[in-house]
Amino acid sequence: MALKALMLGQSIKMKETQLRALEERGTTIAAREAELEQAIAEVETDEQRAAVETMVAEFDSERSAYDAELTAARQELDQLRAQLAELEDNEPPAPAQTRGAEHSQEVRTMPINFDLRSIRKLPSNERAFDALPFEERQRIAATPTARAFIGEIRSIISNQRAVTGADLTIPVEFLDIVRENMFRYSKLLNRVRVRVGRGVGRQTIGDLVPEAIWTECCGALNELTFGFTQIEVDCYKVGGYVPLCNSLKEESDLDLAGEVIEMISQSIGYAIDKAILYGRPSLKMPTGIVPSLAQTSQPSDWPVSGPAWTDLHTSNIITLDSSLTGAAFWAALTVAAGNTFTLYNRGEMFWAMNSKTYALLKAKAVTATMTGEWVAAVNGEMPIISGNIDVLEFIPDGDIIGGYGDLYLLRRHSDTMIGADETGHYNRINDITLFWGKTRADGKPIIRGAFVAININGQTPTTELPFAGDIANDAALQSLTVGALSLSPSFNSDTMTYTASAANNVTSAAVTATPEQADAQIAITVTSGTTTKNVVNGGSAALAVGVNTITTTITKGGSTRVYTVTVTRAAS
Repeated sequence: MALKALMLGQSIKMKETQLRALEERGTTIAAREAELEQAIAEVETDEQRAAVETMVAEFDSERSAYDAELTAARQELDQLRAQLAELEDNEPPAPAQTRGAEHSQEVRTMPINFDLRSIRKLPSNERAFDALPFEERQRIAATPTARAFIGEIRSIISNQRAVTGADLTIPVEFLDIVRENMFRYSKLLNRVRVRVGRGVGRQTIGDLVPEAIWTECCGALNELTFGFTQIEVDCYKVGGYVPLCNSLKEESDLDLAGEVIEMISQSIGYAIDKAILYGRPSLKMPTGIVPSLAQTSQPSDWPVSGPAWTDLHTSNIITLDSSLTGAAFWAALTVAAGNTFTLYNRGEMFWAMNSKTYALLKAKAVTATMTGEWVAAVNGEMPIISGNIDVLEFIPDGDIIGGYGDLYLLRRHSDTMIGADETGHYNRINDITLFWGKTRADGKPIIRGAFVAININGQTPTTELPFAGDIANDAALQSLTVGALSLSPSFNSDTMTYTASAANNVTSAAVTATPEQADAQIAITVTSGTTTKNVVNGGSAALAVGVNTITTTITKGGSTRVYTVTVTRAAS
């Protein structure tokens, strides 16, 4: 097993070297493309046009071959890393070291000698890594994988470059610390059911437990029928940028490791809470509690083996009269919270709200003691109803979301990665490097009826919140024009297919595509009969009599959109 891991590690290093060389070639190809665009703009005669078209055809062929080679190299690297990760996940516990064993091997296989769960209780101004004993921090930082990782971070800061080839995977020595530290920044990770896995997965859920059957002491036992349902979760990625001061490259390995661990935990932890409450799969994130309650019909992707879908948008989304006070208010709130009743309920309840709503609850709970002192019977727990209160400022005023957190499944993947800003612009101006941490996860309510959304201001609870746009993968067009021709239907960024008609005297038309993201890649072709030609964005597409198909392909990050315009030029 160890030898195979070493071989895979060596293969990964070789493939990373190959990928770096390919990406360096990409710089040359991009420069040639810019030169050809300039040459196209300067064409004045048919001879020049023919010469440029030949150069463009040769370039397109070379570019296609390069793109295919680059894609294949990246895929092969991903496969090798996945094989190594799977091998490490399945590796049996290492045997005790003999007296003659190498010290480095002993360091690598030793578990963390510290109760990591205590990290969750650290004050906000203390770093998780610093909570470990000094000897333990030294041991972790001395492992080969940790040393290599920290060295790569220093290189990124010193050279103001991006991660080349692929993201850096957080060393296994750091992962347990990161996972526990996320609980300090994500309040709801402490409330929901968290499972770790890879890819698309199913969580099996025990159905209603049947009642045992009484019988004579010597009688035969009756068979109890247990049912099981499954909830399916997918894989989405969450991450965010965090600035790391360039002066940290001068710090010790322990300080740098501590800062990286804290940065990743904070970046991911905050994003998870909002997704648990308001996430929408259409935005490539977990299904949130409130949107699931707001469903008015069974989703098309509802699992066949999942629990029965029920309409909860009136029973579990509740508005309370804002004029209610005292006992009348608490009675109404208790009845509304009671709509979380299901036969599956277990564990503790939680109630999430912003600080203004929390203050309003306190105001409504103010009472006078026998000594004449005024107190509010709300101190981190919901009075009468019971359950912990979590303050999250992104929740709208007056809204309270809560229920049995153990009936929400969050499936986290075992890998966490880090990368660096590719532009370097922010680095030069502010003397910091923008790093990002990311992990993969998905989640959804297992039993939707175990949750409620209540508004205590007399308004309908908010069921949808805006999320930051995924601009890194935004391949949409802002506009698309083909000369002065009218597109049918009118252009819409989410409509992919159009038609247009041209008079016989219209022999060409300028194709101009404006992407939502300025750095998106644009490729335009025009096909007439069996002939396909490339067109520079903003350049003229020759239109033959009959049908001409103009295809505009937009690529940004991991997303691609293809817009097609079919232009029919009239006969003479």
